[in-house]
Amino acid sequence: MRLGVLVPSFELDAARAFEVAREVERAGLDGVFAYDHLWPMGSPERPSLAPFALLSAIARRHEHLIVAPLVARVGLVGTAHLVEEFLTLEALAPGRVIATLGTGDRLSALENEAYGLRTLGAAHRRALVEETAVTLSGTMPVWIGAGARATNDLARHLGVELNLWNADPSRVAEFAQDGLVNWAGPVPEDLVVLLDALEVAGASWAVFTPNVEVDALREWRERRQLSKFP
Repeated sequence: MRLGVLVPSFELDAARAFEVAREVERAGLDGVFAYDHLWPMGSPERPSLAPFALLSAIARRHEHLIVAPLVARVGLVGTAHLVEEFLTLEALAPGRVIATLGTGDRLSALENEAYGLRTLGAAHRRALVEETAVTLSGTMPVWIGAGARATNDLARHLGVELNLWNADPSRVAEFAQDGLVNWAGPVPEDLVVLLDALEVAGASWAVFTPNVEVDALREWRERRQLSKFP
């Protein structure tokens, strides 16, 4: 199971994000991710760094890290624009980009409204996700954020990976029966227990919020590797 960390992007500058990326690479973990929001959920007065610009800077500094937004929300920019953002990031970091896509939901609709962006219906947003995923498939791995049944079915129809946010490991195991699935979410009280459960459930990745202790992730991986070679 690969391990990743969301960098702190709700900041006035990228200094802390760069620091976390350095820690992740030093620890030998696999990737860093960035939120795609116009402000932190529920806090419109706070800043938010643009994910593709931030990840481009990180990718050039750290040549061993996989990079991706989590997740890129369709409708904030046109589909052609979103595709080019991913392709540009891929040009900077060949073989190290995941096309992570999401439909958005009612919680993110306020961001669209504040910037005068039309809030599209769920079916329309899924169509945009499908168009983007089909265009990028074959160029890089594709994840689709899990949500409504129709969205989950779309991911399985396209043969791409499902990203589950803060799901119970039993739910991860359920989705893993039908195809690739990964987990992302906040740091639990017992990190080791969750990591063990996610690995058993079949998660391909576990991605944690910026407050995770990077060394704790490194130590878990090292213990797992040692356990395989008694």
